[in-house]
Amino acid sequence: MHLIITDAWLAQSRAIYLSGTKLVVAGFVASLGLMLVAAGMYHWVFLKGAREGWPVIGSLVKLMVKDEFEQRDRFMRENLDHMARRLGEMQAKLMQLESLGERVSGLAGVNPNDIKTQPGRGGALVSGRSLSMEELQATLTDLDKLTDQRVDLLTVMESRLFDQKVKKMMVPTQQPVALGILGSSFGWRIDPLNGRSALHTGLDFPAEPGTSILAAAGGVVVTQEVHPAYGNMVEVDHGNDLVSRYAHASRVLVKKGDLVKRGQKIAEVGTTGRSTGPHLHFEVLVQGVFQDPQKFLTAGQKLPAPMALAAVRLPAMQPAQPPRPK
Repeated sequence: MHLIITDAWLAQSRAIYLSGTKLVVAGFVASLGLMLVAAGMYHWVFLKGAREGWPVIGSLVKLMVKDEFEQRDRFMRENLDHMARRLGEMQAKLMQLESLGERVSGLAGVNPNDIKTQPGRGGALVSGRSLSMEELQATLTDLDKLTDQRVDLLTVMESRLFDQKVKKMMVPTQQPVALGILGSSFGWRIDPLNGRSALHTGLDFPAEPGTSILAAAGGVVVTQEVHPAYGNMVEVDHGNDLVSRYAHASRVLVKKGDLVKRGQKIAEVGTTGRSTGPHLHFEVLVQGVFQDPQKFLTAGQKLPAPMALAAVRLPAMQPAQPPRPK
């Protein structure tokens, strides 16, 4: 590019030649100069006009500041709404955790009030600052993941504890007569009617006629009949080839097919059948084999339910069918 500069009378002239590089440098310098002039104008006009309250400049500045504040308020409201939703979700999860904790503690036999106290915390404050929005968001995200993990863990614990509780309720470890005194134990003895040595296949609990007979565990009534030897008899199937038998009752309160709960009254003590006086004859059979019921009653007080059944399994001793009178 050639530039020719002359004076007013065209007496003198000067030619300037600009190559491509010089032209780019000249354009950059001109742009920089314009930016500096614009910055100076902004500083002198807008800032000074805003400070001194010039009518037009003051109104423009107020509109710009108002628009900026509105944008900030809108941004804050959107973030606060998002945070409020997250906090609502966290509150719902915490309520779910509290409910799960109460159920799990109930199954585990722990008082929920004993684990609700906050642990002590403290220490010297070295330095402190407010959390940024990003840090608060990250903290909530971590807390959300932690509560999800706790919910999953407590749900698994509740399921396993409930399964153990069900198994425990289905093992005959409940005393069939409240405050019952053991009159005759399981094993060989002198038969009270014929004076001969005979195997006693259960436990005898002497009691007053009409005393409540309680189900030793939950299950289904599979037999309710009048037997020549056992008198009024009830058999309850607890699953896993485990059956309990209650004999010599004066009155039976359940029938075949009924579901019974652990500790439910199913009959009343009597002296029907082959009996010398009012008492409950209580038997336990595993896979059709007579077992010592005392081992169940004792094991239920010391061992967890899954181990209680294993602890009382014995080899076969007698057939499951009641003996018939001669």
